[in-house]
Amino acid sequence: MEIQTARTTFIETWGNLGSSWGINRSVAQIQAYLLLAPGPVSTDELMEHLQISRGNTNMSLRQLMDFGVVYKKNVPGERKEFFIHEKDIWKWAPKIMAIRKQRELNPVLEVLTELKEFSPATLGEEPKSPEAMELENTFVEQVNSIQGFSAKVSKVADKLCSPKSEMLLKLFKLFA
Repeated sequence: MEIQTARTTFIETWGNLGSSWGINRSVAQIQAYLLLAPGPVSTDELMEHLQISRGNTNMSLRQLMDFGVVYKKNVPGERKEFFIHEKDIWKWAPKIMAIRKQRELNPVLEVLTELKEFSPATLGEEPKSPEAMELENTFVEQVNSIQGFSAKVSKVADKLCSPKSEMLLKLFKLFA
């Protein structure tokens, strides 16, 4: 396999993987392209090689910059904007994990915490049938269980994704 074919395969695969994780395909493809680029890349180069519109390219770059993994790079003598991706996976992966946690896990955890406060006994309702009581008990038990587990996952994710923490690196080295 020649290098251009291998690069194209990686970019396409990374785009598909991003889509399956709920990340826009173009965002993932631009990330992959920039990861493989030996130097700064212009918007025009991204548009040409990935066959995507200027608007899509700009929005995708903005999202990657918001993630803190892509940066603008000045190229002397050029008026175009150029972009580079953080190459060290140990720096960029925890940043993306932290953002995903903030966007996906934290809102669910908030809802579960609110639902955990649900207690049929405090509602002052009339006595219920055994079936209704069993339904409520199952609800409370499951929500408490899921909330407890999610809270623990959240704490671990906070430790893994902390910029000051090297826990992720140590964890991988431990199991590698």
